[in-house]
Amino acid sequence: MSTQNADETHENAKQDVIAVDADDNPEGLVNRLDAHTGDGIRHRAFTSLVFDGDGNILLAQRAPNKRLWDTHWDGTVASHPVEGQSQEEATRQRLEEELGITPDQYDDLRVTDRFEYRRYYENAGIEHEVCAVLKVTLDDTSLDPDEEEVAGLMWVPYERLHEHPEWYRQLRLCPWFEIAMRRDFE
Repeated sequence: MSTQNADETHENAKQDVIAVDADDNPEGLVNRLDAHTGDGIRHRAFTSLVFDGDGNILLAQRAPNKRLWDTHWDGTVASHPVEGQSQEEATRQRLEEELGITPDQYDDLRVTDRFEYRRYYENAGIEHEVCAVLKVTLDDTSLDPDEEEVAGLMWVPYERLHEHPEWYRQLRLCPWFEIAMRRDFE
């Protein structure tokens, strides 16, 4: 479970996310913390899968201070767009903030899928999201991770990860990444 003190409120908890219907149509704004507690509120999210030119995916370990899925491995960043922000704009922002990846390092950012899922995390909260999947291939794999967001990084052969997930089970993968990867190979 997260090491964050229950009395501390992370700055993200004050943000709003976009509540959506099952087809990802906006239904208004909801506080991010409210969207992730109790029974949760369905909202818009994204996960971005970052690749190198050799078919490896960059896995990023979520920092220990994350409220949900702390220290789990994500492929590569995940977050929520804010009102008026496209999935691509939100992804560009998070890639730069979390990993120091700038738009001049890639030119193929694209939405490839979208799915809805709902998962509880221990007693800490819930994810109920319509999650867009974006992919990008880096021409330049230089990284400058933010330690407040990312605890570790690892390049992994994507096909091997999909074909043999049992080899990577000790990594504790984030559920949205596992869903995105499974759907990617269907």
